[in-house]
Amino acid sequence: MSGFVPSRLSIAKITFALCGLGLFSQAAVAQDETAKETEQFIEQMVTKHDFKRAEVEQLLAQAERNETILEAIARPWEAKPWHQYYPIFLTEKRLSAGLKFWQEHADTLARAEQTYGVPAEIIVAIIGVETFYGEYRGKYSVLDALYTLGFHYPPRSKFFRSELEQFMLLTREESLPATELMGSYAGAMGYGQFISSSYRHYAVDFDGDEVRDLLGNPVDAIGSVANYFSRHGWKQNAPVALKLATTDTHAELVSKGLKPEATLANLLQDGLKLPKGHALSDDMLGKVFEFEQVENNEYWLGLHNFYVITRYNHSPLYAMAVYQFSQQLQQAR
Repeated sequence: MSGFVPSRLSIAKITFALCGLGLFSQAAVAQDETAKETEQFIEQMVTKHDFKRAEVEQLLAQAERNETILEAIARPWEAKPWHQYYPIFLTEKRLSAGLKFWQEHADTLARAEQTYGVPAEIIVAIIGVETFYGEYRGKYSVLDALYTLGFHYPPRSKFFRSELEQFMLLTREESLPATELMGSYAGAMGYGQFISSSYRHYAVDFDGDEVRDLLGNPVDAIGSVANYFSRHGWKQNAPVALKLATTDTHAELVSKGLKPEATLANLLQDGLKLPKGHALSDDMLGKVFEFEQVENNEYWLGLHNFYVITRYNHSPLYAMAVYQFSQQLQQAR
């Protein structure tokens, strides 16, 4: 008896069907895993924070997976080279807006500097880089952002589920409408783009109205940014960074990480060359950073306060943009 010999078309159809079943199987597994993680999250909010189960279920039912958010987190601005990154922020338009903001809130900024020891130009630079002084506070639902990244972005799902937990606590504590809040693709909110955990831990009522409003109150935002830097160890009147010469030695001193762990004395022994007239002591901690330019790369010595800026956004490009913008603001004022 002759056996059945399938045609190439039949084989292709069978292969396609099997692949389809495989894809369906993978999707089903992923869906089951998401359901499991969602149930664990609900249980955590109920047992750990005394939320009602129906309340958590109802909130999550209103959250939607947003593909645009997943696309945005895959291509952050901080992945750009320095020569493409800094022109986004160091503009005449932002400088003009920053000087206007400084003038309008001069008394509040002076009080924040006096209270927390953080220079006004740093506070103004942060708010300017983050939201252009409240003009661009984010176009994404914070709930959708945290849900999407917490349950559909495996590389950082643990972090964003934690932020979703903090978000629910924040909205309960501050009586905020969870489904209406808008922010960045990563769920940051308000003038200073605080994520939920930072809002809960570092926001302050700086105008005395018994409300910590970072969403619409620039006075509270100014105080809260200053408090954030103070709590992360900002050293008053200490330098931030120093530009170095472009040399092979400085290129060799560049290493991974953000935290300065070597003393300047040790770096000098390894070939660090500081510009004449500097006022840095040998016992200061520093770290050499490289910033990619079109032709010759730049080298900078980042000090303790430079590291503090990276606690706001874990990127040397971000910290350098904030620092250079703060210097522009100070000089222009």
